[in-house]
Amino acid sequence: MALDDLFQPLTVRSLTVPNRFAMAPMTRQASPGGIPGSDVADYYRRRAAGGVGLIITEGIRLPDPAAGFPASVPTLAGDEVLAGWTRVVDGVHAGGATIAAQLWHQGVERRDDDGVEPVGPSGIDGHGERRGRPLRTDELAETAQLYATSAATARDLGFDAVEIHGAHGYLLDEFFWERTNRRTDGYGGSLAARTRFPAEVVAAVRAAVGPDYPIIFRFSQWKGTDYAASIAEDPTQLQELLTPLVEAGVDALHPSTRRHYAPGFPDHDSELSLAGWTKKVTGVPVIAVGSVGLETQFRSEKRGEVIQPAPVDRLVEQFDAGEFDVVAVGRALLADPAWVNRLRRDELDGFSGYDAAAALSKLA
Repeated sequence: MALDDLFQPLTVRSLTVPNRFAMAPMTRQASPGGIPGSDVADYYRRRAAGGVGLIITEGIRLPDPAAGFPASVPTLAGDEVLAGWTRVVDGVHAGGATIAAQLWHQGVERRDDDGVEPVGPSGIDGHGERRGRPLRTDELAETAQLYATSAATARDLGFDAVEIHGAHGYLLDEFFWERTNRRTDGYGGSLAARTRFPAEVVAAVRAAVGPDYPIIFRFSQWKGTDYAASIAEDPTQLQELLTPLVEAGVDALHPSTRRHYAPGFPDHDSELSLAGWTKKVTGVPVIAVGSVGLETQFRSEKRGEVIQPAPVDRLVEQFDAGEFDVVAVGRALLADPAWVNRLRRDELDGFSGYDAAAALSKLA
């Protein structure tokens, strides 16, 4: 019965998702010149037709040279770009799904192969080393406006929601994290101060899109440079981190984890996931994610490992316990665009393992 419940709709502001399955955002670098082509539209359309209720796009670069690299990461500015995204949105809607645009600024993790200097809160990367330059205090409002402008553009193109990327050691997460945020101007120091700029970004987006348009915020404990990193050491700190974001206008939270079933704070609860804690301390809808339907955790340390399918029993238990409202699926959908429909028809027993490295390199 709980599995059946995962195929019930969910409404968040103006967005009604037809079921509780989302496609997780996965960077592809497959849009030459930042322009999503017909292959990109087909890539998303096939997942929509395969039963996903909500598609969250790959990260979309903000309209600033320092926001992202390489040029094959899609943007959200320019006539050809917007025409490309219109094809994507129309295809997803025709397939029966909804779609959210993920807004992405890479911060100091941006590669500088093209000579553009990366920027971040303190010019310090995830290894604690100097990289790029700090954003000046007077540049922060302009940076927040980049998110707002992109969000309004996405709304006008027909995207059903936006997701603000605040995870994995990129710009907004660099403000959250003590290792990368050494500021002394009111945007660094305490956790409340480190949350200030991300909350200002949310507020700017809310002002740009209006009161009814859904805003999702993705955050994480782990970083691309440090899987063991943490920005909240306990549930109290998690609440302190997330409350300003919700108050600023976030409608749903997307805690990114490598294993959806792992306990978020084992010393406080041996089973409750980070998604479950997020819902508990905020009360807003939550998107769970992390190795859904697979035996191997996201970004396993074992190179060349063949990933095998796994039962979704634990996922169903978590949903039945109220830990999350939507679940985002990544690699399983790369291997099988119809994974959600096959789950619904109880046909996943025939799903074979696949080479994760090959699948992730193509993201086809």
